[in-house]
Amino acid sequence: MAPCFYDSLNSWDYPSLRDKKSFMLRRHLVKCSISSLVFLVSLCFSSASAVTPQASARTSAIDLVVYGGTASGVITAYSAAKEGLHVVLLEPRAHLGGMVTGGLSATDLGQFQIIGGYAREFYMRVAAHYGVHTLAQHADWLSEPHVDEGIFQAMLQEAGVEVHLHEKLMEHSGVVMAARHVTAIRTMDGNIWKAKIFADCSYEGDLMAQSGVAHTIGREGITKYGEDLAGVRANTPAHQFTWPLNAYDEQHKLLPEINPGPLDNPGSGDKKVQAYNFRMILTHDPSNQIPYPRPAGYDPTRFALLRRYLTEFEKNAGRPPDFHDVTNPVKIPNQKADFNNNGPVSTDYIGHSWDYPDGSYAMKQTIWDDTADYTQAFFYFLAHDPSVPPILQKEVNEWGLSKDEFMDNGYFPYQLYIREGRRMVGVYVMRQADLQTTRTKPDSIGMGSYQSDSHNIQRVAREDGTATNEGDVQVAVQPYEIPVRVLLPKKDQVDNLLVPVCLSASHVAYSSVRMEPQYMIIGQAAGVVASLAIQKGTAVQDISIPALQKKLHAHKAVLNLTDAEANPRAPAGSRD
Repeated sequence: MAPCFYDSLNSWDYPSLRDKKSFMLRRHLVKCSISSLVFLVSLCFSSASAVTPQASARTSAIDLVVYGGTASGVITAYSAAKEGLHVVLLEPRAHLGGMVTGGLSATDLGQFQIIGGYAREFYMRVAAHYGVHTLAQHADWLSEPHVDEGIFQAMLQEAGVEVHLHEKLMEHSGVVMAARHVTAIRTMDGNIWKAKIFADCSYEGDLMAQSGVAHTIGREGITKYGEDLAGVRANTPAHQFTWPLNAYDEQHKLLPEINPGPLDNPGSGDKKVQAYNFRMILTHDPSNQIPYPRPAGYDPTRFALLRRYLTEFEKNAGRPPDFHDVTNPVKIPNQKADFNNNGPVSTDYIGHSWDYPDGSYAMKQTIWDDTADYTQAFFYFLAHDPSVPPILQKEVNEWGLSKDEFMDNGYFPYQLYIREGRRMVGVYVMRQADLQTTRTKPDSIGMGSYQSDSHNIQRVAREDGTATNEGDVQVAVQPYEIPVRVLLPKKDQVDNLLVPVCLSASHVAYSSVRMEPQYMIIGQAAGVVASLAIQKGTAVQDISIPALQKKLHAHKAVLNLTDAEANPRAPAGSRD
């Protein structure tokens, strides 16, 4: 097996290496259980030879550079390497897997059958770790973040992918172009990465943007693509205040976390994006718990709106609030749960994500850190503030951070849930009709089936002085096919770039296709597109669709409902 290369050790264990970005360590992973594998990955490195990224890159020509070690990036790299390409995967931070290993363990599935190919292979490996050899139940798809990361690392090792952590694209002049061709990218440590094809698999799309590819941010209006779910929502029933809640304090000042408004006209577009959050992994096992930490500078007054909501809850709901009223916990193995947003005031940091997509690196980091601080303070408030109803507070304190997750990050998730950022305007823009009516495609590379799911975008004071959330969309869809064109920039802009995550879709369509299994499905296709383009010496836009689909089928990808019949259906009554 070819080695996998890493450019950094855990900086807590090896502080002297923290800033040595060019120091490369070669390690060999042994075939063993995933638990042993994760232990070896984190602790057992062979440092017999140090290899700089430059030297490594020049030993043989790189076929594909994948920027962004998200789940999509991992599968893009894995797919291309399985096709025989020399692949380099660059991850700006310290861990692989993005949200899949960063807290989103309650996988957004839709219909089980339509998930095929390498995405299904990954989830089968996950299930096998827990002694399950089918994906027939929703629970079979759920796993712990550290297990997922170990499996991703093993897959990359098996395929011979060269991995470099802490390789962040230069904020300016990070992409070297020759006409419509990306020839190289520069990372902040001064390394230059040349390749034949590039794939931007990051949640941010910085490589895409610096390549001059057309993209957009926010919500289109209804008239742009004829989408009745587009733009500002006239009515937002979900995750909403269900009784009139005063948005002002006794001095008639707005409570924290509320914008003054007013809302724009229903159906109009804007440049706002849905709320981000962190998906907390908490445990019910006292022997594996860490108490909720008190954040530096903790100020409970920022939760005045939450305090008011909880104080008025029993009078209006007829019962005291519980943990499910302010979070959405989904059980995963080993007495843990993935805690997501639920209700009008929860873990979503509403209204604070708007400047992230096109923000400077400093702005992005500020929003990341601010969202982390909000999340930690939210749980600390619930666990300790005397205003929290006793039943709820007792339940909150039965949970705690997991000692065996995110151990080099204070047991806090590695990844901010960037639900939506930049979206490419590529060869084809997916839109609402592609989810609902025109659901088949001649160039299908996979399928989606999760509902249109956009979280709230803003919280404002109405003219009557009450608080309201706006932007949540939850509309069911039937299984639909995803065309390869959504990951392709327009040919007159760039001819050797693939974009599987910040893909070409309207806000409405993106709200469904943005799920991690779909990112992986699209990543598998991206790896094959790269292989075909190099093989034939063509632009990525000119590869043979039949050849692409033949290769995808050879690795059990599901391109249509007929293909899906090969996979087991979810049993009646199960959650899918």
